Amino acid sequence: MGLLDTEFAQTVIYVCAHSKEEGAMGVIINRTLRDPTIEMLFNQLDVSPNPPHRQLFLGMGGPVDSTRGFVLHSPERTYGETMLAGNLAAVTSTLPILQELAHGSGPEEALMLLGHAAWDAGQLEAEIIQHNAWFVAPANKQILFDPDPKGKWEKSLALIGIDPASLSFKVGES
Repeated sequence: MGLLDTEFAQTVIYVCAHSKEEGAMGVIINRTLRDPTIEMLFNQLDVSPNPPHRQLFLGMGGPVDSTRGFVLHSPERTYGETMLAGNLAAVTSTLPILQELAHGSGPEEALMLLGHAAWDAGQLEAEIIQHNAWFVAPANKQILFDPDPKGKWEKSLALIGIDPASLSFKVGES
């Protein structure tokens, strides 16, 4: 959960992949997009949606590769290039999953995201340990896949016993 950087202020990021050698990749799960809309995205991809059976969230996954789409979804269903991201989620960026979501099927839980966040080897650890730039909370399925992004930051802080009202965002003050 980012603190000071304005691009990442009050974001909740699900870290999908992390290694000492290659760094980390994650997606922001609490930033909505106004443009494009889900309908515009489906139209660009030539996907004809039927009324979906559930609310679909389209969000800004991060500043890296912001025109590339990702679907963060529950792992009970995988596709050709699906990457498992822990026990709670998987990431897929192929057309079949979008077609299924457009028709109200596909994985039980899903967030559609454009872009991602990335860190070089050791960078995320330094931001956490040396700069106190992030809070680290355990992944929570209810927070992760809630289609309403409002409150995800506060709920994530609550998982680690922090009241957002007690935080000061001014450097050198408490």
